[in-house]
Amino acid sequence: MMEPTFADVLDARRTTAKYLKPTPFFRSIPLSSRVGFDAYIKCENLQPIGAFKVRGGINLISKLSENERRRGVITASTGNHGSSIAYASALFGVKATIGAPVGSNPYKMQTIKSLGATIELHGKDFDEARLWVEKEAREKGYRYIHSANEPLLIAGVGTLYLEIIEDLPDVDVILVPVGGGSGASGACIVAKAINPSIKVIGVQSEGAPAVYESWRSGKMIETEKIDTFADGLATRVPFELTMRIMRRLMDNMILVSEQDLKSAIRVLLETTHQVAEGAGAAATAGAIKMRHELEGKKVALVISGGNLTSDMLREIVLSRET
Repeated sequence: MMEPTFADVLDARRTTAKYLKPTPFFRSIPLSSRVGFDAYIKCENLQPIGAFKVRGGINLISKLSENERRRGVITASTGNHGSSIAYASALFGVKATIGAPVGSNPYKMQTIKSLGATIELHGKDFDEARLWVEKEAREKGYRYIHSANEPLLIAGVGTLYLEIIEDLPDVDVILVPVGGGSGASGACIVAKAINPSIKVIGVQSEGAPAVYESWRSGKMIETEKIDTFADGLATRVPFELTMRIMRRLMDNMILVSEQDLKSAIRVLLETTHQVAEGAGAAATAGAIKMRHELEGKKVALVISGGNLTSDMLREIVLSRET
């Protein structure tokens, strides 16, 4: 697979700009005061599907051939990626099937359903659902859309980092959540093309560390289980294209605990009045963990998604540490 380039990101913006407005990006004074560095928030939770992935979905679906559109598309997702493909497919009149694990976030599943896509629940986690989807694509001839090994997806989500650097050219550090790695790869491509001194730091959950372990070791390491409420971070298997990009361009990657993620959700709610899901709070959780290293720097934090169920939000707010 060819890696997407900065030129591909620029081309993706020409496409996505027809359908999406830039999301808010601002310095949060309360958050900056709390953490000791200049904290800038990128609100991808305010996208039409509540997550950044819609950028990649629109870019990819818009560029399908007529034959691919007639065949229909299929993909595996725990929610936000599936919503992005469903949204873009509805936009361009393409039939979409989304394979998701049993017990997936009901809010995300309802969004996919309301966009007209077919939902199929298979397996206990993302990777089991992905295996079912790959088999279904082979048997029925759908255009299979991988959640990470798709240059057009990576270029599409890279547009959000283009917006960040245009709004804050002297940004020092960008922290990004890492699940399959499409967003982190997009951040690396854009930041290193514009200003190689910008540090890109990925943040993954301790309960789903496959990409972190693979990035550190230089080998593709799969884990046997996942133990995180952050479904956007919940993958047991690293992916070839995104790992190749992150190994070459990412400056650092760290792990955060479940409690770190929940605390970051509360902090974002209190200081920025934004609701973040688990993956959406990962960048902030990582920044809080690294706050002494980031002191005095301009730091961009991406709220990659805000699709948190009301029950989960209630549990997190009520479980505040005393």
